[in-house]
Amino acid sequence: MVAQNLLLMLVLAPFVAAALAATLPAGARNAQCWLAGLSMAVMLLILGMLYPETTQGRSVSGSLDWIGTIGLELTFRMDGFAWLFMVLVAGIGLLVMLYARYYMASDDSFPRLYACLLAFAGAMAGMILSGNIIMLVVFWELTSFASFLLIGYWYRRQDARDGARMSLIVTASGGLCLLVAMVVLGQIAGSYDLETVLKAGPRITGHALYPVVLALFLLGAFTKSAQLPFHFWLPNAMAAPTPVSAYLHSATMVKAGVFVLLRFHPALGGTDAWFQIVTGFGLATMLLGAVNALFKHDLKGLLAYSTISHLGLITALAGIGTPQALIAAVFHIANHAVFKASLFMAAGIIDHETGTRDMRRLSGLARAMPVTAALAIIASAAMAGVPLLNGFLSKEMFFEATYLWNNGSPLDNAAPYIAVLASAFSAAYSLRFIVKVFFGPDAHDLPRQPHEPHGLMRLPVLVLVAICLLIGILPQQVLGGWLQTASLALIGPDLPEFSLKIWHGVNAPFVMSTIAMGLGVLLYLLPRSQIDTGEDSTRLMRRMDVARQYNRSMDILTIRLPRAALRLLSANGLQAQLRAIVLLALAGGWFALRRLDWNVPLPALGPRELVFGLLWLVGAACAIGAAWQAKYHRFAALILMGGAGLVTCATFVWLSAPDLAVTQLLVEIATTALLLLGLRWLPKRDKEIADDRNLRARGRRFRDLLIALGCGTGATAMALAVLLTAPGAAVGDWFLRNAYVEGGGTNVVNVILVDFRAFDTFGEITVLAVVGLTVYALLRRFRPAPESAERPRLQLDDGEQALEAYLFVPAVIMQWLFAPIIALSAYLFFRGHDLPGGGFAAGVTLAVAFLLQYVAANVRWVEARLTVLPMRWMGAGLTTAAMVGAGSWIFGYPFLTAHAQYLDIPLIGKVPFSTAMLFDFGVFSLVLGAIVLMLIAIAHQSLRVASRPAPAPRETGTEAG
Repeated sequence: MVAQNLLLMLVLAPFVAAALAATLPAGARNAQCWLAGLSMAVMLLILGMLYPETTQGRSVSGSLDWIGTIGLELTFRMDGFAWLFMVLVAGIGLLVMLYARYYMASDDSFPRLYACLLAFAGAMAGMILSGNIIMLVVFWELTSFASFLLIGYWYRRQDARDGARMSLIVTASGGLCLLVAMVVLGQIAGSYDLETVLKAGPRITGHALYPVVLALFLLGAFTKSAQLPFHFWLPNAMAAPTPVSAYLHSATMVKAGVFVLLRFHPALGGTDAWFQIVTGFGLATMLLGAVNALFKHDLKGLLAYSTISHLGLITALAGIGTPQALIAAVFHIANHAVFKASLFMAAGIIDHETGTRDMRRLSGLARAMPVTAALAIIASAAMAGVPLLNGFLSKEMFFEATYLWNNGSPLDNAAPYIAVLASAFSAAYSLRFIVKVFFGPDAHDLPRQPHEPHGLMRLPVLVLVAICLLIGILPQQVLGGWLQTASLALIGPDLPEFSLKIWHGVNAPFVMSTIAMGLGVLLYLLPRSQIDTGEDSTRLMRRMDVARQYNRSMDILTIRLPRAALRLLSANGLQAQLRAIVLLALAGGWFALRRLDWNVPLPALGPRELVFGLLWLVGAACAIGAAWQAKYHRFAALILMGGAGLVTCATFVWLSAPDLAVTQLLVEIATTALLLLGLRWLPKRDKEIADDRNLRARGRRFRDLLIALGCGTGATAMALAVLLTAPGAAVGDWFLRNAYVEGGGTNVVNVILVDFRAFDTFGEITVLAVVGLTVYALLRRFRPAPESAERPRLQLDDGEQALEAYLFVPAVIMQWLFAPIIALSAYLFFRGHDLPGGGFAAGVTLAVAFLLQYVAANVRWVEARLTVLPMRWMGAGLTTAAMVGAGSWIFGYPFLTAHAQYLDIPLIGKVPFSTAMLFDFGVFSLVLGAIVLMLIAIAHQSLRVASRPAPAPRETGTEAG
């Protein structure tokens, strides 16, 4: 049980830290660094405590109830492979958090950076530890979203926005493919549990849908790990700050693709299709990335293509799939994360201290920055595969895997040669990085005078380079046990005996490595002048640039195609567009209803039904009259709309739905008052009214009447189709039986809203909050037409005092009503769980009280006496609802689980109480805040108009003469 709780803490810790980081002040750089570093340290501590549980092929799992009624849980599972991956996420994350403190400028937004980094770490933890394959995809997409925010951190830069958008489109599209693959995979395996799916390998590979699942799965993995032809997004992501690049592109995001390749190898691997596709694309990506890296002049661009190349190497090993290849893949994941993170940080130090990353301007930095140069040279040598460094060992294991695997296909025969050639280019660009940047004459045109950075900024690079040396010199002692634990989790009991040694004698892998190193030196020396001073890539590479095809495709999909569709289908004006939407809905409804059997006997019509029909005729007449008067007399149209609303309210009463009737009545009052306040600011329509009297305009109105009749008839037919269908087991009966037993209330509607379907209500109030803020923002930018900004005629003729005298009696009555309406609001709120009312009705009622005060007096008079602060009410309401929902987790229940019981209060007795009432208070608070916020936005228009200078008097013809 302790291990399960630790596992859950491991996933939740970075998300909690991200929320805390977002609340810290912008200038709290040290506090942000300490918070982020401690969260990573806590994760490492938990991993250390859990390691004994993952040895010998064992795993530890924990779960949270999510949707218990259908058996869906948030399951997290850790084995040796996940443990090693989590060590990379937390360990390198700790170093990146320290590095970011000294790399970022003082005016950068530290809360946003650290919050996004921590949220990304949490998403990676959730993906790595997910024991449910659907939840794995959810966290997978969270990593795409978090990386989008991180890559676009400097959002004022065009390259950052473009790179973030490109990465999100490519990786999120792959995530959708992965989601479909996981759904089908779960159906084939009979479960979405990860362990069950991994054990169902023979059933999956033998299924008829295996090719479809494999194709969709590989699309998801290849897009995330930047495999050909989806590699183009990763170099464009270099617009992110260097700490982000060091984290995302060494140990976390880009490794997610190879993680799922290795994780699902038991379920999907071992087939010819798997080997041909995965190994083929991996080797091609490895070679393409290495060649491109050699010609890049930007330090981070070189490292980006180097990352692509090494990801191709790991992918090729996953495709080969032998035990030796899988061990080498896991080993190289760890090695690459260490030396690539140190190289990105070293490149960031060079950029930070010199002001440029252009290798054509850099030279001789070893004299100005000797310590940084030594660290970067060692890390580059590890990337090239030089002996006594960690990269050499995993590179030799890769050579061995390609050399030993031979099934007679052309790809089998070509794999060792492609591996040697790509490794030669890897040695060449590593050598170029070392020689061009750190040796040669001193550079004289640098933006800044180069010097060593702050010691703590260099410390993460020092730690990582020391790990490169320790693994290269003492591989078995440093990493042997962890590697065996991780490999055992992937391969199982068939894991062969292996040991990490520096020297295995003169064998085929050693010869291949020697040839690769020699060819690398020659590749660098032969065309050296062309590489150092030429363009950023060769002509062949430019022709193969997939980014151009991506940009061309996005241009077609987002610009040209929509413009063509707009020219073909567009209609000028909002009314014409709405008409097209309504006609499309009418056609869809007709298509759905045309096959129904309408030979159903209608119910008998008696006097009661005739009276109800007359009521609806009144409502229909009001609705038609409102539509007719909308252009001629807006106030009359508003009154008629209110009449239609009252008929709807009476209908709810007629059909025994008092809760809906109360809500409808209150909403009618609130919306009518808001519309009354807003009518003044609408422009005059005298010209439109005059134009509307011609024959063509009448024809348009007659056409709209026919459309309205058709839609109304269709809606009626659809309602009848539902009502006349033979009733089955009604869900309403279940709610009637269980409202009091399960929810502790007799008002079934309110129990449904705040208990049974509280999550829907939580989503609805969230939407209401967004709508309220949006309306407020739009009205703040709204500027009325000049004629609407003129003072009302009564004020012009008699002055404001006459206006106040004219409204004196209604104003006094409305002010007197303020306290009774508050009491009514409280009454509706507290009775809501057992009688008609509730938080929504109470919130609207109290908002009406404020509306009346604004109508009764001017804005300054009201706000001098009342302080509402609607945004705080909204925030408090949403926070209260969320905290009530999350509070159920403390007691081991799903989100928003309610509890009801009787409280024994002294002098009063037993009183019913439910936690749903607290949730209902959140609804009340948010509804009140949203309505009052919109009210204030409308009411303040008069203040803005009053603060403007009066317009100059118009000149008449007589005055001009």
